[in-house]
Amino acid sequence: MPHPVTRRIFLGTASAATALAVGANTSGKEKPALLGGKPVRTEPFGSWPQIGPNDEKAWMEVLRTKRWYRLTGTYVKKFEDKWAGVLGAKYCLATANGTSALLTALNALQIGPGDEVIVPPYTFIATINVVLMQHALPVFVDTDIETQLIDARKIEGAITPRTRAILPVHLGGSAADMDTILAVAKKRGLPVLEDACQAWLGEWRGRKLSTLGEMGCFSFQASKHLNSGEGGAILTNSQELFERSWTFHNNGRAKPNSAFEYSHNGLNLRLTEFQGALLLEQLTRLEEQSQRREQNAAYLRSLLQETPGLRPARMYDGCTRNAYHIFMMRYDKDRFAGLPRAKFIQAMRAEGVPCSPGYKPLNKEPFLKTTLDSRAFRAIYAAQQIRDYEERNRCPANDRLCEEAVWMGQTTLLAARADMDQIAEAVRKIQAHAAELARS
Repeated sequence: MPHPVTRRIFLGTASAATALAVGANTSGKEKPALLGGKPVRTEPFGSWPQIGPNDEKAWMEVLRTKRWYRLTGTYVKKFEDKWAGVLGAKYCLATANGTSALLTALNALQIGPGDEVIVPPYTFIATINVVLMQHALPVFVDTDIETQLIDARKIEGAITPRTRAILPVHLGGSAADMDTILAVAKKRGLPVLEDACQAWLGEWRGRKLSTLGEMGCFSFQASKHLNSGEGGAILTNSQELFERSWTFHNNGRAKPNSAFEYSHNGLNLRLTEFQGALLLEQLTRLEEQSQRREQNAAYLRSLLQETPGLRPARMYDGCTRNAYHIFMMRYDKDRFAGLPRAKFIQAMRAEGVPCSPGYKPLNKEPFLKTTLDSRAFRAIYAAQQIRDYEERNRCPANDRLCEEAVWMGQTTLLAARADMDQIAEAVRKIQAHAAELARS
């Protein structure tokens, strides 16, 4: 079920107009910090991760047990059971990181040389690297610029007889269009592997992201909401896919582990007991922190709706919960007197508001051509096949997005309600002096 608008969100949204009116009377008078004025804020946003006494206690418990290895300890298994229960999945397998979760899942799905996997061009590079590690081809489907997610309407047109899987990314914690994706996958008989590495507790029509396709993957890296420094997890309702994943992540050893017997190839991608204990303790704060991000994001959206030229990413109607790992926006320089995006971001940072330009187009990054020109790929794919592949991977909407995107990170949304007012005030101040900033 959709998460209801709380009284706190309602009152914050209602007060947005008042805040805008007050800001409109002052932002034009105050010079931006980049032009020598006083910054909107001088206190930094909170650091990450947040640590409590429970984290230290659990860490020391693991230390004293001397069972730091997941096959002799209990903490990783406890976390797997807990995370599967939270998400409503039958099986969870913890891995060394989000990248290894995706790699393990692709191996469980038996993706290999000559195969194609549908991917978005706007994502962290790991989504693409794991496909290339299987010596398969990542086929890029253009971005829906309004949501900054894969344009699911274009997936079917990218499918060929070599397509073996669809790998959507719930970027920033916002759900990809899973209705369309699942319908295409069912029609074409393809498995869906959800990259939910930025989408802890995110939902599509009330169901947790990572549980709608055949498999789903998470990251628990240092910047993530659920954090163990490094770490990842695979969720699935398929016993067969779970067992294949377990075997692959454990050097090819199937359960039980009583003997050095190997049923398949694999790697050591296991999580440690220290990380399992940290995840269990970090999980105790995840829901409260997630609600705070959602509330602040809703309020900030209401403030920015009145600021022409800075548009928050649209969510699909089916997205009933956004994890808000990233508050994603698009910047229209024409509404800021031609002020380049880089100068806008510089001005925002000078006001004490951290933001970034987001990802670059992965389909144009040099690593891809280098990989395709490698000896291994040339042995698998004919030169004409590679030329045809490169011609297919044009993503004009994504190219535009990569020139317009502006992001703010999740720690910004953990701040107080008043801090959201300061973010909006910084935007208004910069817009009021945009022409002067453009000349400076």
